[in-house]
Amino acid sequence: MNTKIRDMIVTNAAAIIAGLLLSGLMLLLLHINPGEVFVYSIKTMFTDKYTMGEVFLKATPLIFTALAFAFTFKANLFNIGAQGQFYMGSVAAIALSLQLDGKVPTALLLILVCLTTALAGGLMGALIGFLKARYKANEFLVSMMSTYVALAVMNYLLRTFLKESKGEYPQTDAITRAAWLPVIVKGTRLHIGFILAVLAAVGIWILLYKTPLGYRIRAVGSNASAARMSGIDSNKIFVTAFFISGALAGAAGFTEVNGVQHMLIQDFNSGVGSAGLGIAILANANPIGIIFASVLFGALGVMGNLMGRMPGVNVPASIVDLMQGFVMLFVIISYFFRHYMENRREKRRLQKGA
Repeated sequence: MNTKIRDMIVTNAAAIIAGLLLSGLMLLLLHINPGEVFVYSIKTMFTDKYTMGEVFLKATPLIFTALAFAFTFKANLFNIGAQGQFYMGSVAAIALSLQLDGKVPTALLLILVCLTTALAGGLMGALIGFLKARYKANEFLVSMMSTYVALAVMNYLLRTFLKESKGEYPQTDAITRAAWLPVIVKGTRLHIGFILAVLAAVGIWILLYKTPLGYRIRAVGSNASAARMSGIDSNKIFVTAFFISGALAGAAGFTEVNGVQHMLIQDFNSGVGSAGLGIAILANANPIGIIFASVLFGALGVMGNLMGRMPGVNVPASIVDLMQGFVMLFVIISYFFRHYMENRREKRRLQKGA
């Protein structure tokens, strides 16, 4: 087995176990038996069809936002604004769905909404890439601050043009079933968006490793100066990479609005962007690995919800965020530990060669 792959598997497994152990310790401090609640939630998750469907349902937007971060990461760029691009996709999804609802066939409506959400997120991402290419702006800071701009725009629209008909709450009207994503497993909420997410991950893998564009993106990520000397326009790559990244994050808004929420409310799914970042690190920015890492985080979210509803045990609702937060913290630590070990091995190899 390749040393890097082995290190990734070992360190990520250790990070997940450490996160769960620390979560268990928190439960012990609340005088709750962690073994009991963990066994109950895992058993329920694997024996109940609806609950298992929820795992993949929660994984769907995470796949898209993790792909958004991973794609720019391959070009040595950092898209920290997937949350904002997700919001822009969500706004586009609800606005177009409400306009087309009942006026065009469902299949055409969903295709148009999907493309529009991807375009909305993509244009926001492309703006970040343009500022990086044209003005050498720090894409980390620009993308991070763009999230607050997107949030402010969304909240403004929810209080004005998109506000529900009664005008009582900062939310939109609900879309009818004609604009819902089709459910793929009866008796669950799991919709076709999960299949779209998996296909997107496979498509991004093919794009990165089997196409000339993917080669140029990875070349810029490895050494932008050398890539420029070989004739690759790194500025164009910056804009292109951020456009595709933003389109992926925007598509997550489509799956959530048309697949789960069926309306738009303030600050919904506020952690999907940050969770995607941690998932991308867990999968080492591998598009296929992101599918499995997202399902894992989906399972953690469902486990936390099951613990909170466990009869006879008062598990706080915050245990969901706590458990995911601990796992993500250790995943990020493991990433830097792997980087340290790789550098150490490289130094030893060079010393032996000398």
